Amino acid sequence: MFLGGKLHLRQPAHGYRGGVDPVLLAGACTVQPGQSVLDIGCGVGTVALCIAARVSGANVSGLELLPDYAAMARQNADDNGIDMTVYQGDVAAVPADLRQLQFDHVVTNPPFFKYSTLSKDDGKHTGRAGQTPLATWLDFAARRVAPKGHLTLIQAMPRLGEVLAALQGRLGSFIVQPLASRAGRDPKLFLLQAKKSGRADFQLKTAINVHVGDHHVDGGNDYTPQIAQVLRTGAAFSIFD
Repeated sequence: MFLGGKLHLRQPAHGYRGGVDPVLLAGACTVQPGQSVLDIGCGVGTVALCIAARVSGANVSGLELLPDYAAMARQNADDNGIDMTVYQGDVAAVPADLRQLQFDHVVTNPPFFKYSTLSKDDGKHTGRAGQTPLATWLDFAARRVAPKGHLTLIQAMPRLGEVLAALQGRLGSFIVQPLASRAGRDPKLFLLQAKKSGRADFQLKTAINVHVGDHHVDGGNDYTPQIAQVLRTGAAFSIFD
């Protein structure tokens, strides 16, 4: 259940399961009614379907490597009455019917960690540490952004340098929003938005805290008000307006 019960999504009993990160990514996408969105590595469709639930008239699509997850994304779209096109394939071997398409918005939650051959090659591992290099993933993402369109992503903070290097010269008007778990802690994640042909100065925002207080309280809902609005009601972040 997502967005306070607005969305009900099937997820695998074992393997990668969508949680807070894809909902935050959906809230950072500045899509408008009538615009198109591609979610790269869409899993069971969490990001795209959260976007569609928030913005009536958004045209959402997804690309997913694993056939079982792609099928589940299609089922989730049907279950929630949302029209979503799901392509099954790899960013390193793009499906022919997707290769020439571009989108107003591309969103993606690439694997946070580098691939380890010691880990199981299942849905959970692929979601956290896929074999495809991050630079290849981002090259595909940049190619899918239409003129004056936007790329929005969420990623682990240690990989910010890799992300910027991969996108330099491809996109511009970078805005980076660090996300810290709590006040006084170093950011572990960041949201980034960039624009095709963007010329605005680079912006590094002050970190947003995800939780209030200095420790987790069992059974408590300790999200900060801004984060709670995004997670519970599908509200959009204002950071990229």
